[in-house]
Amino acid sequence: MLRAVVVDDEKLVRKGFISMFDWPSFGISIVGEAGDGRTALDLLERTEADLLFTDITMPGMSGFELIKAVRQRHPHIRSVILTCHHEFDYIQEALRLGAIDYIVKTLLEVENADEVMGRIVERIGWENMNRPSQVQEEANQPFPSSSGLLFVPLLEEDIDAELLRLPSVTRSRLIRLGKYRLAPLQGSPSSEELFKEMRGASHGRWRTIQLNGISNERLQDLQETLEAGLGGTLFYSEDEDGGISRLSYEDLIRCVRDAGPGGDRAAADWLEAGQELRWTLYNREWEEFTRGIVRHRIAPPKLRDFAHELCRIWADVLLEPRDADKLAAAAAGSSSWKDWESWLRHFSDRVRNRMIDLSLSREVMACLIRAIRFMTRNAGDKINQNDVAAHINMSRSYFSQCFARFAGQPFGEILRNIRIERAKWLLLNTASPVYEIAAAAGFEDDKYFSKLFRERVGKLPTEYRADREEIRSKRYENGAQSAGGISRMQGEFHSLLRD
Repeated sequence: MLRAVVVDDEKLVRKGFISMFDWPSFGISIVGEAGDGRTALDLLERTEADLLFTDITMPGMSGFELIKAVRQRHPHIRSVILTCHHEFDYIQEALRLGAIDYIVKTLLEVENADEVMGRIVERIGWENMNRPSQVQEEANQPFPSSSGLLFVPLLEEDIDAELLRLPSVTRSRLIRLGKYRLAPLQGSPSSEELFKEMRGASHGRWRTIQLNGISNERLQDLQETLEAGLGGTLFYSEDEDGGISRLSYEDLIRCVRDAGPGGDRAAADWLEAGQELRWTLYNREWEEFTRGIVRHRIAPPKLRDFAHELCRIWADVLLEPRDADKLAAAAAGSSSWKDWESWLRHFSDRVRNRMIDLSLSREVMACLIRAIRFMTRNAGDKINQNDVAAHINMSRSYFSQCFARFAGQPFGEILRNIRIERAKWLLLNTASPVYEIAAAAGFEDDKYFSKLFRERVGKLPTEYRADREEIRSKRYENGAQSAGGISRMQGEFHSLLRD
């Protein structure tokens, strides 16, 4: 027997509604009634109930607010809206909040009362038979169709009630696979049919994918493959047919395989090579670099780290500080490969504009970028301008001329800044004595190092280390928004020291 509560602020309407039905014939027992939402919530705290009939327009707490509160406190209770409004927007909002049906009071007559209540009871029975929380599929059970509709939650909300109202699900069943839901597709529905059914149905709460090639796959295997590879696959796919993506299970398995330990190393190597920035200067290199990102299915967090590092390293050199900040903010908000491809294009445009401003050729620009990276990697060694010029196959005099124009400061000044930044990182992240840090940062005389450090940083190395917690806290707060100039180009040596 279903236990029901009726809520309506008009007592006569409430009593009339209760008296209109032969409740026991439908397997329902009225266990309480209330004249407003607050009273109803109190009643439900002390009364066992399975079904709630509630008016929409009530003083204090609307029916929409009541349904939402009941859903949070008593998720097992089904709700039915009683309304005088026959407008689509009201009904749509009620269903979005989890109501299983609605009754238009002005259209309810004795002649159609049994049909209306029979429809609601039938709906509850169907949900009880099919709701994923009650039907726990066997892990070894094969999937019963060659394709299915996969529903991926986008918010931390229960979407089962809405999914169970979709015609494709109603005709089949809904299978729980961890956080995902999968409904077998019966027959071969056309793209037009699926488009009409799914258009606007999710309200931005889930993403719908037609998953093909899954006949006889074990449910346990399906769940494990989805959890391992779906995130990266969706990131690089685009919605089709009004919000329905199509995905081959074979492609998903390939994505999981490529994302293994070997794939992670290959992806890291690809981004490391991308630090040379040749993709910003040459069209062919751009095509190769972006295709490689997609091929390696590089994870969004790694792309975000890559982008923030570029903004931090190249501010004041290839980027105006304002542009660096804007690009860093845009990187934080990029959520798809389409967004990231646009981001990379914007960064490339900035580099090319800088090249034009400096009146440098692509070849010279690429060499100067390599020079900075070589200096960053080898700042701890005894390198000089001759070494760097030889590394990029450029004469010393021409390199000196181009480098000063490119970096905005003489070579020696840039190298000292890089070494100071390396020393700062070592002071914060190691327990090595100051004289060892001086040597590791490329300074032969630790006294000269301490003097220069105080001039540049405002503190002695020992004082800087003593303030490490405060410094780390500030860096955490600033995060990727901090974009400094050439003196902060040392981000790369962090990974080099770990290798």
